[in-house]
Amino acid sequence: MTTSRTGLELGGLAPDFTLRDQFGQDVTLSSFRDRKAVAIFFYPFAFSGVCTGEMTGIRDRLAEFMTFETEVLGLSCDPVYALRAFADQDGINFPLLSDFWPHGEVARAYDVFDDAKGCPRRSSYIIDRDGRVRWSVHNAMPDGRDLDEHLKQLLAAV
Repeated sequence: MTTSRTGLELGGLAPDFTLRDQFGQDVTLSSFRDRKAVAIFFYPFAFSGVCTGEMTGIRDRLAEFMTFETEVLGLSCDPVYALRAFADQDGINFPLLSDFWPHGEVARAYDVFDDAKGCPRRSSYIIDRDGRVRWSVHNAMPDGRDLDEHLKQLLAAV
């Protein structure tokens, strides 16, 4: 079995979590098991330039990313209220999850928390319907993601 750069095993079970979205609703990763493949987009900060560009890029292509067989989750350490303002300002209509408290606990479980900056790194995971990590990519903070590659990997996990 190979491992991703962060040490999570590709093919291994993804760490489960329950976090609140921008509307204060709980979202649990394992609730998608046996139903949908999931793309998890860890991003450093709401309202920052690259993160806004990425999240609005997903919004603009949401019909491609979210189907009856796929789900998209954005995840940062911003508080729920900031995520609501961010979503409202930019028309982001997919779940933005708050890993605010305990601060960065989920990002740490995925080994993408940057202790020096207090936020997740710009990392993505594709989780298949069985709840297993199928693909991951880790970008430098200033580098936006290749959404075409993410979409390709998400659809391959269905």
